[in-house]
Amino acid sequence: MLRRWLRRLLKGFAALALVLLVAAGGFIAWAWAPDQPAEALMARWGAPPSRIEPILGLPLHLRDEGPRDDPTPIVLLHGTGDSLHTWQGWAESLTPTRRVIRYDLPGFGLTGPDPDHDYSMKRQVDVLVEVLDRLGVERAIIGGNSYGGGIAWQAALAHPERVAGLVLVDASGAPAPDRVAASATAPRSVPIAFRLASLPALQPLLVRVLPRAVIESSLRNVYGDPSKVTPELVDRYFDLATREGNRAALFARFGRRGEPASTQPVSAITQPTLILWGARDRLIPLAAGERFHAAIPGSKLVVFDDLGHVPQEEDPERTVAAVKAFLASQ
Repeated sequence: MLRRWLRRLLKGFAALALVLLVAAGGFIAWAWAPDQPAEALMARWGAPPSRIEPILGLPLHLRDEGPRDDPTPIVLLHGTGDSLHTWQGWAESLTPTRRVIRYDLPGFGLTGPDPDHDYSMKRQVDVLVEVLDRLGVERAIIGGNSYGGGIAWQAALAHPERVAGLVLVDASGAPAPDRVAASATAPRSVPIAFRLASLPALQPLLVRVLPRAVIESSLRNVYGDPSKVTPELVDRYFDLATREGNRAALFARFGRRGEPASTQPVSAITQPTLILWGARDRLIPLAAGERFHAAIPGSKLVVFDDLGHVPQEEDPERTVAAVKAFLASQ
């Protein structure tokens, strides 16, 4: 009797194991997303005016548009998991009168991974300065969203002679001098893609598997109005996330902070600074923008009540209008 019961139990476990194995295989087949070579993505995401420039050993994907006689070009730096395309609306509005330079940061977009696996702020600022040198730009206004905003303000401190002004858009690295402020600026919601990238044990799987639903969910998380997330937008983020080496680079960046570009506090910034923030940003809440505003002398804070973490992409028309007013005041 006992043997018969054990045989039935083992058969039940075997059947369950088979079902789970089939389900796992089906999931992997559904979510299978191997790396795509950069060359395969260039036609869609790297067409002119894009070009590839060799910068510090990187094949840097950049766009340099607008009048060449602009004395202070505008350089735009995107955030984690993003690309230069996030600034398209701003570029179209600004380039009739201003020179606009934007590029895919190392580890993202068509630029791809850093051969030295160095994703520190110092390395990112070094790349920025090399871009300015390569393009013959003495001084520029540096704008950055999220991680790119952190690079922008660290560049202003490390190389003040090269930075004429700052535009910080839901930027990272806001000062939080006490426990109350630290709590207020903590993320209220982190996109699922970022949560997964912070788990090293998942790297062997996630560099080969990436459900489009993860990309869509992450985008909806950072938009103030999730209904604005279109299939075309998901296509772009999905394609560039699966660029060869980018997922491994994302794990590397989340795994270690590296060397800062400057150890000076945000309050040491002297350049004219515009701070733009989406009040519905749940990744870097508005309290962080207010901390930047309080710390940077003479800065201006503009808040968009209905926008999220990437306001320049969610509503380029309204956000670039604030930038144009700032530029006109300089």
